Amino acid sequence: MIRHLRISSRRHLPLLLLGLVAVTLTGCLDASQYPQSTLTPKGDYAEMVDKLFRTTLWLATLVFIVVEAGLLWAIFKFRGKPDDAEPKQVHGSTTVEIIWTVIPALVLAVVAVPTVQTIFETAKVPAASPDGQAPLRVDVVGHQWWWEFRYPELGITTANQLHVPVGRTVDLRMKTVDVLHSFWIPQFAGKRDVFPNRETRLWFTAKETGAFPGACAEFCGIQHGRMDFYVMVNTPEEFAGWVATRQTDSLLGPTGLPKPPAAPVVDTTAKAGKGDVVVATAPAMPVAPAAMADPKVAEGEKYFASKGCIGCHSLNSVGAPKGMIGPNLGGIGVRKMIAGGWLPNTDENLHRWIKTPQLVKTGVLMQVPEMTDAEVDALVAYLRTKQ
Repeated sequence: MIRHLRISSRRHLPLLLLGLVAVTLTGCLDASQYPQSTLTPKGDYAEMVDKLFRTTLWLATLVFIVVEAGLLWAIFKFRGKPDDAEPKQVHGSTTVEIIWTVIPALVLAVVAVPTVQTIFETAKVPAASPDGQAPLRVDVVGHQWWWEFRYPELGITTANQLHVPVGRTVDLRMKTVDVLHSFWIPQFAGKRDVFPNRETRLWFTAKETGAFPGACAEFCGIQHGRMDFYVMVNTPEEFAGWVATRQTDSLLGPTGLPKPPAAPVVDTTAKAGKGDVVVATAPAMPVAPAAMADPKVAEGEKYFASKGCIGCHSLNSVGAPKGMIGPNLGGIGVRKMIAGGWLPNTDENLHRWIKTPQLVKTGVLMQVPEMTDAEVDALVAYLRTKQ
C-alpha cells in the first residue's frame, strides 16, 4: 500500500509542479490590460491603498514561507520509521506557546500600524490639491441604475460620465434617492457605500488623463451589473473647455433650441430714473447648430417634446429643473456610453435604447410610446447634435 502511494506521488509530481508554475505565472500578467484592476493605481488615494496592500502581501508571503519551511522541516526531520520506539509523551511547553503567541502578535502589530495610518489618511479630504487649488466638489447621486453628477460650484449637472481635471483633488459627496449603492473607481479610490438621506464622502486626485471605468459595487437590483460610469480625466485646458461648453446649455430652451431674448424689466434702483425701462443684458446667444437645418433633426426636436422625452430628461447641463426622473442629456451626442454607462454610444445602440429600453435593460423606469423606426432615427439625429 505504501509503495503504491509512493509510485502514485511520483507520477503526479510533474502535474503538481506544472500547476504551481501556472499559478505563479498568473502574477506576471500585464495588469494594464484590465482597466478595472486595483493593481494599476492612477491616483494618490489608490496609491496609498495599493502600497498598504503590497506591504501586507509581502509580509504575509514571508510568514507563509517561514511557516511552511518549518512545517516541511518537521515532516521530514521527524517522520516515522518502522523501527522507531514510542516517543516520550509530553503535555506541552510553556516557552513554545509563549513564542508562537508573541511572534504573531508582533506581526499583526507591524501590519496594524500602516493600516491605521492609511485609514486616517484616506478618510480626510485634503484642504488643497497638489497644485494649490481648492478641491473640486462633485455631488454624486445614485439612481437605479445610473449615476448623476452635479458640480454645484460650476452649476453643471450631467450623468454617467464624470469629468475631472488631472492633478486637482476631487471631493465627492454622495447619496442615493432609492436603494443602497456603492460607488467604486478601481484605479482611483476604494469603493464607498452610498445611502439614502445620508452623505458619504470620497476623494481622489487623478495623475493621468484618459477614460477610466467605474461601477456600482453593491447589489441594487436586477440591473446592478449594468450600473457603470466613466471618469474622464482631462487636462486643465480641456476641462475648462468642457465646462464652457456645458455652461452654454443654460442658453438653450427645454428642447435644446436657443431661448428667446430677455424681456425688458423695470429698474427701480437709484441708478436709473424711476420708471425707466432697461433691457436686461443677456449673454451671447448660441447659434443653433447647422444640423438643425436638416429636416430629420428638426423632426427629432419635435418628437423630443411630443413623445414625452421632455417630461423626464433635460438637455440643459446648467439650470436644469430639479427632480427630473431621467438622466440629464446635456452633451449626450458625444458621450462614450449610454444606457447607464455600459452600452457604447453608437447610432444603432441609441436607436435600440430609445425604441425598446425594456429589451436593452430590463426593469428600467424609461417608458416610451410606440414609435416608428423613422421617428426614432429622427430623434437619434437630433440627440447627436447635443455636443
